[in-house]
Formats: sequence, C-alpha cells, structure tokens
Amino acid sequence: MNNLQDYDTYIYTYVHHKDEFDLCRMEMRSFFGTDTTSNYMISDVKVDPSRSPFIEERLQVIFQAHHLSEIKDSLKEMQETATTFKVVCLNKMDIGETKKIPHPERRAIEREVGLCIDGEPDLDHPEIIFGLISIENNWYFGKYEKSISVWREHLHKPNSYSTALNTRVARAIANIAVPKPAGISVIDPCCGIGTVVIEALSMGIDIVGRDINPLVCIGARENIAYFGLEGTITKGPISEVNEHYDVAIIDLPYNIYTHITREQQYEIIQNARRIADKAVIVTVDTIDHLIEKSGFTISDRCVAKKHLFVRQILLCE
Repeated sequence: MNNLQDYDTYIYTYVHHKDEFDLCRMEMRSFFGTDTTSNYMISDVKVDPSRSPFIEERLQVIFQAHHLSEIKDSLKEMQETATTFKVVCLNKMDIGETKKIPHPERRAIEREVGLCIDGEPDLDHPEIIFGLISIENNWYFGKYEKSISVWREHLHKPNSYSTALNTRVARAIANIAVPKPAGISVIDPCCGIGTVVIEALSMGIDIVGRDINPLVCIGARENIAYFGLEGTITKGPISEVNEHYDVAIIDLPYNIYTHITREQQYEIIQNARRIADKAVIVTVDTIDHLIEKSGFTISDRCVAKKHLFVRQILLCE
C-alpha cells in the first residue's frame, strides 16, 4: 500500500448535545479555520480525534469514488498492506444528508471491501483499521481512528464543586485557546479545582494554574495528581504574575460565594492583557465593554448552555 502519511485529506464525524452546538462550532473554527452546521467536517488539517469532546472518529482518506465498486477496484491494485486488518463502515448514523446504513448492510459492505484487501482480517486485534464512509453520493476509504473520550476519565475528581465547568466544556475551551500546543505557554489564573488545567495537561498543553484561595489550590493539586498528571498550581492573584504567556484561560468568578464587582472583573481582564497575547474568557455576564476597554478585541465567541444556565465563551486577541 502507498504510505498512508502521503494522504492529507481527513473526514471527522461529530456527536454533541444540542446545547453544545455553538461550542462545538467554535472549537471547529479553532482547529480548522472554518465550521459547518453538519455533523462532519472534511479538511486537510490533521487533528487527533481524541482531543475534541465532540469528534467521534477520523478517516484519513486514501481513495475517493462515486461508486463502491470503484473503491473495491482500487483496493485490488494496492501493492502492500498490513498483515492483519479490520474494515469499519462509519454510516451508523445520518451523516449530513446521507441516511444511516442499516447494520446488516454495513456488515455486508465491510465484508465485501475486506475481500479486496491483501491481508488477513482480524476483528479483535488488527494491525490497522480501515474505514469506509458514504457522504453525499461519494464513497471514501482510508485509515480509521476512533476518538477516545479521555475527558470521561476526568468526570470524577477527589475535589469538585457544583459551579465548576464540566469536563467537556473545559476540554473544548482548552482546544479553542490552544489548537496547536507546540511551543505555546498557557496560564489559568483563576483555575479553581483545576478542571481546565487537567484537560489541557492531558493533551500535552504547557499550562500552569493559579488561584487566590489556598484550599482550592490544594484541591486542584490533588485532582491533578489523582489522574497521574504533573502541573504547577500557585496561590495568589493574577496581579502578582510577572511572567508572560502566549494564552490566558480565565473562567471569571461568579458564584454566590464569590462577590466580584465589575471593577474586579476589569482588573482581572486588564491583567490578562498585561501577561498574555491572547485570552479565552468565560463569563456569565455580558462584558464586551470591559474587554474592549482593556485593549483586547473579541475575535470569536459562542454560548455554552446547561439547561437554563448560559456561559459566554470569548476568544480575545
């Protein structure tokens, strides 16, 4: 077979709750520079599917054709393959306007295609998994990768509180802030129990946390260690930060135990502008004027809903 790394077209399928529609699209824009209202994305940008809480799977395209028979003919001409393989048809749900393919038909397609591949089928421990998907009168065949829901492992922490971001939202926010982690330094100066920090660290993002509450700092450190991660949590206000970071992620305090004024909100945002080139700010209030006053410009935004509770996610540069 040709070297799979030579192929640079990727198909991503998405699954999310209706309340996460806006957040999912904002994460798409961060990764791909564009979005879609559909539940799939075709792009030349390679993203680890396990980074996103919304990506279901990724297909690295090798062959594309109008008819399945053309895909099968192309497969018969491949010179090399892995010794063991498995074929998976991705049409287990509606993909855009393309209707779901029933289970028995998907299994039959997988067998047909598998017979055209030079190698030995292995449904349990294959060396390579191939994927096949039909989208809008086209068939695509390629290397398949299933997303691993890492964020699910972080749902149950030793320390938590009810107003903290949930892990799916926290992971998406980290992706919006840092779509490409290499060489990027990040600070979460109001980190609370460390939900964003944990998601970021689990994706290899270079992030440090900070909070003014000493007990919360202890809880965040315990949470990070509980998942086998290594990260730094420092006690103190953002005003004491002297280091410079590429990005700041700030979930502004808002709960009934934190009586924060507009002046204090502005102070946090102003300090974020001082220490970082870019910020992702999470707020329950409309604070556009405070952000603009600080010198930031809002370049993208969305709302993240949880029943009647609404957060605004603002990308500021």
